Amino acid sequence: MVRTSEPSPASGPSRLPTVPLRPLDVPAPQAQERARSFHEIMARRRTVRDFDDRPVPDGVLEWAVRTAATAPSGAHVQPWRFVVLTDPERKRRLRAAAEEEERAFYGRRASDEWLEALAPLGTDERKPFLETAPAVLVVFEVHKGPHTPRPYYTKESVGIAVGFLLASLHQAGLATLTHTPSPMRFLNEICDRPAEERGAYVIPVGYPAPGARVPDLARKQLDEVLVRL
Repeated sequence: MVRTSEPSPASGPSRLPTVPLRPLDVPAPQAQERARSFHEIMARRRTVRDFDDRPVPDGVLEWAVRTAATAPSGAHVQPWRFVVLTDPERKRRLRAAAEEEERAFYGRRASDEWLEALAPLGTDERKPFLETAPAVLVVFEVHKGPHTPRPYYTKESVGIAVGFLLASLHQAGLATLTHTPSPMRFLNEICDRPAEERGAYVIPVGYPAPGARVPDLARKQLDEVLVRL
């Protein structure tokens, strides 16, 4: 790879060396088909709560995290940490702590309006998937600490990275669920992480159980989400 310290005329002076951009060379006639094909794969992605006990194939989580870590981030600080839990005892502790917070959420924290919105999904304080999934990815935001810089647009950056992560795991044929218990400080103890790291997402990963079913939900149509001006 050829590096140069010359600033880009379009972007102004740069303190970092630059490298040639390596864009995907997709011929215009194929662009729509590529986008449509990716959509058809991603349109089959669903949140799964019933997992098989088959292990995740070797290397898949590592490649998915590598993909997540290509996401853009504020000032390129890359304020994320991905912790993989496969140890049954840690997953048991995770479930116990998460369910304690969820009992408080469903019992007194959530508004009636919020509970009404959740009702069609059939969710409650029980989170068995935190134990039954063969792997659980816990995603942390990394804030300023003794060895970490101040991040910028932290939640936005980590959210984009998690989107990349879910897409990569789905491409590999794996099912996921995004769980966001609140508060999440118990995750630091379970995952042995320092105080400057703050839990953001808990993502069970694995194969769906045989015969797994999901709610019959409809996604919004294009004209409901796209505006052209």
